[in-house]
Amino acid sequence: MKLNNAKIPYSTLTSLCEEFKKNNCIDPAKFDKYEVKRGLRNADGSGVVAGLTLICNVHGYVLNEGEKSPVEGRLTYRGIDVKNIVVGCENEKRFGFEEVVWLLLFGTLPTAKQLNNFCSLLSECRELPEYFAEDMIIKAPSPNIMNKIARSVLALYSYDGVPDDISMENVLRQSIELISMLPTIMAYSYQVKRRHYDRESMFFHPSMLGLSTAQTILHSIRNDSEFTDEEARLLDLCLMLHAEHGGGNNSTFAVRVLSSSGTDTYSAIAAAIGSLKGPRHGGANIKVMEMLEYIKAGVKDWEDDDEIAAYLTRLINREEGDRSGLIYGMGHAIYTLSDPRAVILKRAAYDLADKKGLGAEFRLLERVEKLTPNVFAAVKGCDKAMCANVDLYSGLVYKTLGINEDLFTPLFAVARMAGWCAHRIEEIMTGGRIIRPAYKALIRSREYFPLEQR
Repeated sequence: MKLNNAKIPYSTLTSLCEEFKKNNCIDPAKFDKYEVKRGLRNADGSGVVAGLTLICNVHGYVLNEGEKSPVEGRLTYRGIDVKNIVVGCENEKRFGFEEVVWLLLFGTLPTAKQLNNFCSLLSECRELPEYFAEDMIIKAPSPNIMNKIARSVLALYSYDGVPDDISMENVLRQSIELISMLPTIMAYSYQVKRRHYDRESMFFHPSMLGLSTAQTILHSIRNDSEFTDEEARLLDLCLMLHAEHGGGNNSTFAVRVLSSSGTDTYSAIAAAIGSLKGPRHGGANIKVMEMLEYIKAGVKDWEDDDEIAAYLTRLINREEGDRSGLIYGMGHAIYTLSDPRAVILKRAAYDLADKKGLGAEFRLLERVEKLTPNVFAAVKGCDKAMCANVDLYSGLVYKTLGINEDLFTPLFAVARMAGWCAHRIEEIMTGGRIIRPAYKALIRSREYFPLEQR
């Protein structure tokens, strides 16, 4: 094996890794012995309570005499059911992401005047600092858009006159600017990646005032800047559903941990982007699309439940797919009977998927959703409630919109920036202490020996 551009020979690395393994083995039984809550999870899978929040609640089960009782999933932003926000915006035939941003940041629904002024403010803040795109993005392309976004957010520190000021006014100013600029950073990063790594033409379109965030994204990433109202509204729905998901998810907790130290906004947000980049977090919808390709190739009749169930069994048994034993897009840490985001997204995307010639793939995923709980129970011998999570459908929705896979997780970051910033402000204003959990040391005392005696 050879590591590209490695300065250290692989044989040297192998030797160093063996040295590490000899001295760094922890018996898994020790975690149980010392009651370590790995992943900050309780024994029943629920999260360890690490703080209080007024921003969001993720509800998927109730405790009945110490045992989980599954219920339909419910997601609320500032106490308002996200389903009601979606329906309200659909009924009034308007985009909803900007309203969600206001709600998450300020804690209440905006008036018509407040919303109009806020949309204008976001639109006006989309431009990047002078020469930023040339110096920070075009001259230093990255094969991974999330990596480039994180580096760009960190670089914005140098363009801020008061980057370390953590007064509420300044952090709110930084938050609004980041929410506004991230779609622009994403679009530039994507176009430069296309040119440098994919050897394709890149297109830089001037930003247009008055467009919603969803419209701005489609305008900036498409070669011809053209899009339909139906496409923009579906993307807007994706942004609304991904905007926030509680303080305990990995990337949001990263924001709160860094914010508790008193560090600057750019460092805290870059950490969240780094977290979301991981395949166990924001990269899950890409894994769903990879899995879908395996299923399409391995199942002859996409409408035969028995054949699909047999293939899912082989997936769980690590005999097919990426051999991980996972059915991506199924199951969630909190939701049991349903993930409201998946329910809403599936309903909204169905018609457009058919129009785009992806109806058969969409229905194949529906069968995966229907069959997996019983297949999983049969293979694993358990009756744990399992539902589809939002990742099962979001990747196919982006494919329906003609969005490249490179942008799946970055779009998640664009949406979640609203939640991250809301939690950063809340942590600074109400946290009061640096977050510092404990780790039990298993090391024993040893003597130090002079070099010639080793």
